[in-house]
Amino acid sequence: MKKGLLALLFGLMAMFLIACGGDGDSGEEATDSASAGDDIENATELSMWTFVELHMEFFMDAADRWNEENPDNPIKLTAETYPYDQMHNNLLLALQSGTGAPDIADIEIGRFPNFLEGEPQLLPMNEYVEPELENFVESRFEIYSKDGNYYGMPTHVGASVMYYNTEILDEAGVDPDTIVTWDDFIEAGKKVVENTDSMMFNVHTDDYLPIWQMMTQQESDFFSPDGELTANAPENVETLQMLHDMMFEHGIAELSPGGAPHAEEFYQYMNEGGAAAVTMPAWYMGRFTDYMTDLEGKVIVRPLPAFEEGGNRSAGMGGTGTVVTNQTEEEELAKEFLAFAKLSKDANIKLWTVLGFDPPRHDVWDDPKVLEDNKFFQFFGDDIFDTLDDIKDEIYPVNITEYTPDVATEMNTNVLNNVFRQETATPQEALDQMQETIEGNMQ
Repeated sequence: MKKGLLALLFGLMAMFLIACGGDGDSGEEATDSASAGDDIENATELSMWTFVELHMEFFMDAADRWNEENPDNPIKLTAETYPYDQMHNNLLLALQSGTGAPDIADIEIGRFPNFLEGEPQLLPMNEYVEPELENFVESRFEIYSKDGNYYGMPTHVGASVMYYNTEILDEAGVDPDTIVTWDDFIEAGKKVVENTDSMMFNVHTDDYLPIWQMMTQQESDFFSPDGELTANAPENVETLQMLHDMMFEHGIAELSPGGAPHAEEFYQYMNEGGAAAVTMPAWYMGRFTDYMTDLEGKVIVRPLPAFEEGGNRSAGMGGTGTVVTNQTEEEELAKEFLAFAKLSKDANIKLWTVLGFDPPRHDVWDDPKVLEDNKFFQFFGDDIFDTLDDIKDEIYPVNITEYTPDVATEMNTNVLNNVFRQETATPQEALDQMQETIEGNMQ
């Protein structure tokens, strides 16, 4: 759809919103809601929208803590959860129309560029971010910033790691801590295939995120920092070629059952020892603890292999930036509360203990409260944060644009299937075609 038509559509819908009023009402019922501070007299009311129910619960906890610590300035926080598309579309329209937006909102990383176009209708948080920036993985703020202003407060690092099945590696005679580069990984994979009934690795054709991680660790991406399309960059071609060679030359990888790391078939495959390694962000730990329970005590978390010694061994994948909108009538309070809820030490400890996310504030990674025994340490061992600390300065930021959804469609529909499943195109040919297709969409 051409941008002019999109602008007309948004304009008509914005007019509809103005005619109907707003005051924080999305126009459709929330799937869930909660409030904190209801019983406090003279509490200032703040509203919040999110698309993840657990995030809402996290903010309820933050509001309760705020009220305990700030009895002279209490808040009544009302949070509502909406379906992903509905929430983002309604928020964008409310901001464009100038009415109907909440005080605070979650915005998923893939939608964030839409909210930075033109003059952002969000309030910068620089006075809270800049004094604390050195304590954070800074790249997680860059993806929610524009022109030196920080708008979105991150929810996790999303640090990409390698999950190794030590039972399989032990049987193959492989020490995972000797795997430094992808060349080392391939040699280790040959031992696994030769000495066990397992594969070393898998290629996912229905989810490009695992491959995107590997491109990003080379400081490449589908877009440059200034938005130029770089789908067929040499590093991207190299990544697909290496995976192609793992499958068809070295024989250490195979297509993943179900086509994606979130497929039930893949969970069962891994649970039964189908492969010795899978690469996903740290938040994937919850998939193991929930769906691959037979692997408890058998899986460890380690850095990604580097493409060359000294190269980056991680990437930052996924994320949600929480913002204060410019429609709030309580600007200072809303910003101060958001900083309390997402930037403070206690907040980042809660990101781990409440949500199980790797906190973007790295100076809490050795905090006793973070290191208290929980299901993740029981499953993966007690060195999770040692690994994260080791790679925290090797997380290159991803570049998200309004055409990132086109990338996802092309990768999952055409590129990965043509290269790995159908074998009808080389990595270079497939990415060249993708470059041409998306360039056409951008015109």
